Amino acid sequence: MKTEIHPKYYTDASVSCSCGNTFSVGSTQKDIKIEICSSCHPFFTGNEKVIDAAGRVEKFKARRAAAKTKATKSKK
Repeated sequence: MKTEIHPKYYTDASVSCSCGNTFSVGSTQKDIKIEICSSCHPFFTGNEKVIDAAGRVEKFKARRAAAKTKATKSKK
């Protein structure tokens, strides 16, 4: 096996979630920052939660409202 071509493997890499949960795993990165983990994910918690990435929900609602007003104008 060739030497010095593989990345360094950390057996105690620290993972921190935006909810505040931290845990350690094995990884090639020393510190990992994630947005959602198993303690805050709706599938595992049973709580419904809208995960909004860069205003996608608001953008969809705005397009829907614009389409609705455009449809009523075209009927007149």
